[in-house]
Amino acid sequence: MQAEAIMTTPVVTVGPGASIADAAELRLARKIGCLPVVRDDGTVAGIISEGDFLRRQELGTQRVRPRWLEFVVGPGKLANEYVLASGRRVDEVMTGQVVSAPPGASLAEIVGLMTENKIKNVPIVQAGKLVGIVTRTDLLRALLCVLPKSGATTADDDSIRKNVLAELKRQAWSNGGLIGVSVDRGTVELSGAIFDERQRKAAVVAAENVAGVKAVKDSLFCAGPLSVVLVS
Repeated sequence: MQAEAIMTTPVVTVGPGASIADAAELRLARKIGCLPVVRDDGTVAGIISEGDFLRRQELGTQRVRPRWLEFVVGPGKLANEYVLASGRRVDEVMTGQVVSAPPGASLAEIVGLMTENKIKNVPIVQAGKLVGIVTRTDLLRALLCVLPKSGATTADDDSIRKNVLAELKRQAWSNGGLIGVSVDRGTVELSGAIFDERQRKAAVVAAENVAGVKAVKDSLFCAGPLSVVLVS
């Protein structure tokens, strides 16, 4: 699935010359997390989000340092912080370096950008112009569309058992064939040994994701970490 399939469009935007008050009111009225800043020609100038409103002089939340540290930090950084805390226009406080993606970007690429850059929204840009935006809410909607519906699929017990075993075999954490699987009218029972409690939940999840499984019974035994004794 690609970004263009799930992105929100049209996008609520704000101009670079808009006031901070206008941007804040727009965000609250539309209940959105961020506002792409777009020039008259449709190109992206920046983005303004909750973080850009955190350290404001009006709230008394601007960054304050001891005098000695101000000397170390230098006038350039201090001047930039003053603008962010006291600026009146969007172009004075916005984030200018926008992390964006093309319409054909995969969802894996979008999530990668969000994770690596610690952001919640990725503007979608084509030929330099904003065409959409992918938010975490868009990803949640996409997930909901592809999640299997409970009880939507049926399968015989033998097929379920084979499929659960196959799924476990594909996973490096499953200890090969140490986890046993039995199935009775769609209810899977997991037995055998695991060596880390985190494997228990993973095994249950692996079984739950097999088509036709109605319930999973956990009868796994945790033997603790493997110990190897060398005999000389």
